[in-house]
Amino acid sequence: MTYRLGIDVGGTFTDLLLFNEETGELVMEKTPSTPSDQSIGIMNGIRKIVETAGIKPEDIGLILHGTTVATNAVLEEKGALVGLITTKGFEQILHVARSQTPGPLAGWIIMRKPDPLAPLYLTRGISARMSAKGVEMSPVNEEEVSRYAKELYDAGIEALTVCLINSFANPLHERQVRDIVQRMYPDLPVTISTDILPEFREYERCLTTVMNSYVRPKMANYLQGIQEKLAEAKLNPTVNIMRSDGGVMSIEAAKRSPVNTLLSGPSGGAVAAAYIGELAGFKNVLAFDMGGTSTDVSVSMDGEPNLIRETRVGYYPVKASSVDVRTIGAGGGSIAYVPITGALRVGPQSAGADPGPACYGKGGEEPTVTDANVVLGHLPPKLLGGEMILDVEKARHAVKKIADAMGLTMEQAAQGIIDIVNENMFGALRLVTVQRGLDPRDFALVAFGGAGPLHANYLARLCGSFPAIIPSMPGVLSALGFLHSDIRNEFSQTMIRKLHEIDLGEFSEIFRKLAEEAVEWLNSEKIPKERQKLDYQVDVRYYRQGYEFPIRVSPEQFATDEGRQKFVADFKEVHERNYGFNIDSDIEVVNLRVVGIGQVRKVELPRYREADYSVEEAKYETHSAWFDGQLVETPIYDRNKLRPGHEILGPAIITQKDSTTVILPGFLGKVDPYLNILIYPRD
Repeated sequence: MTYRLGIDVGGTFTDLLLFNEETGELVMEKTPSTPSDQSIGIMNGIRKIVETAGIKPEDIGLILHGTTVATNAVLEEKGALVGLITTKGFEQILHVARSQTPGPLAGWIIMRKPDPLAPLYLTRGISARMSAKGVEMSPVNEEEVSRYAKELYDAGIEALTVCLINSFANPLHERQVRDIVQRMYPDLPVTISTDILPEFREYERCLTTVMNSYVRPKMANYLQGIQEKLAEAKLNPTVNIMRSDGGVMSIEAAKRSPVNTLLSGPSGGAVAAAYIGELAGFKNVLAFDMGGTSTDVSVSMDGEPNLIRETRVGYYPVKASSVDVRTIGAGGGSIAYVPITGALRVGPQSAGADPGPACYGKGGEEPTVTDANVVLGHLPPKLLGGEMILDVEKARHAVKKIADAMGLTMEQAAQGIIDIVNENMFGALRLVTVQRGLDPRDFALVAFGGAGPLHANYLARLCGSFPAIIPSMPGVLSALGFLHSDIRNEFSQTMIRKLHEIDLGEFSEIFRKLAEEAVEWLNSEKIPKERQKLDYQVDVRYYRQGYEFPIRVSPEQFATDEGRQKFVADFKEVHERNYGFNIDSDIEVVNLRVVGIGQVRKVELPRYREADYSVEEAKYETHSAWFDGQLVETPIYDRNKLRPGHEILGPAIITQKDSTTVILPGFLGKVDPYLNILIYPRD
């Protein structure tokens, strides 16, 4: 038998989900993360899940991995020392940036402008120059390039970026510079902008390419380490890495283009949430992924995660296709504290996996969200199916610090911690809905992650998003998203024209060339012809507008008036949805893009029969828990015994190996045919 294994490395736990490709059976495991070297936690998890499933390690044919290595390198400012070769006169491009400062009116006073990822002393401008139409104005001077390359190499750079003005129109000079440098220094990673983002806007193209160089050595070392550890364990699976846009890429492609993995983990959760929402009958869903360290939220409409062309990592805008995910420092391990102002704060500091919350008994002493849930009785003392016993007394001792500082009872302090972290997460959900003109009441809420189901009912009540959907395996849902993702890559070219000025021959030729590149890449990834698919897109905007939207098209669509009218209608619909209005203006095409997709067999969750026994048989004990300031006798249910047709009246607590679900008083949980729990108001 052949198995696929999804691995999601979080700040606290590493989640694993094993998929039997013949039977469709799923086996899950969780193991503590090892932040000092994530690959150690991965290998621990592989050994554990192989033992649980009773299979041989060599039965695993494919590993799909979501990683935060690239993201952490940027956020922690621990990337490579990067050199930059650009066009003479543009050496300060990363410093000038967009010349924007944040609001309000005096926002510039407190603005912390980040240092460029390629410092000015390691930047060189060469005399080669292309025109905006791709015509050579000044050729590459090999002696000049060689001299600058030696200066940078001798200065100790660990990676080199080549980003020349107007190279999107003609990449010849960038390729020549790359070849010269690689002949001189074969082991130096060299990234050219036209391999990463062959589109206009010089700053974004340069920054995105520099960021790729910044994280490339660290990512390559990490992925090489995984390959070596797998080889030592006599494992030889194919390893694919999750991309930010919800697809996957080969490990070799990830070594070359790690900038496409900056939202690797969260994108898997968005893919899985869209799938779960469709199974439950809701095509528009909010994904709410609360782990031990952070919370990720995103939107899916019509069954697909919302993709954006530019995202932000720390202070840096990165122009790479990604799921529209917002991340905040709010998780089960978020630390509560009372600053000098006397107002309770929660996060973004986290106890992480080591030492973890106080209740884990691993040396943590600070009060966390998890400790507050233990004090309130919302989190029973046993986790991970009894593998992990929570220390209630240590949780109470930690939360007592907050209670004493604020003159509250222990339970009031714990409820305050929960209320504040819920409001923080509600704020993130507003950013992906209300701020984009979407009403959260039009969406269901899919809650997952180790802590998501604990807070799902609270969040659904705050934003009016019902039902709150708790998947059958919420703690490892991101790993399910990896197993559900296709292999993909993008190929694009800038072509700025008003719609009525498009030369159909030129238009078709660009699409043909991009399609050839996509097919060549899919073949190099060993994707069979029958599983290859091409997705055609055009970035479009109103004439002279600052930002554009990708619109899906067919390559022959522009040959007819009817096709052009459909294109205009599609654009106006997207513009209305995002901005709330349209204007009477010319429409301008900006970029053409072909997405090469290698389709994989999707994981299909089984459909279960209606229960032939009462929900009371799933109840295994009654437990005292605090709700609305009162101690209430609350039933605890075993999730493994719940079946379609069962209804659970709140207050109730539902336990399972990978998470715990809380249903508040006044709410009702219904189990659907796929074992999702759908939480609604009881009225």
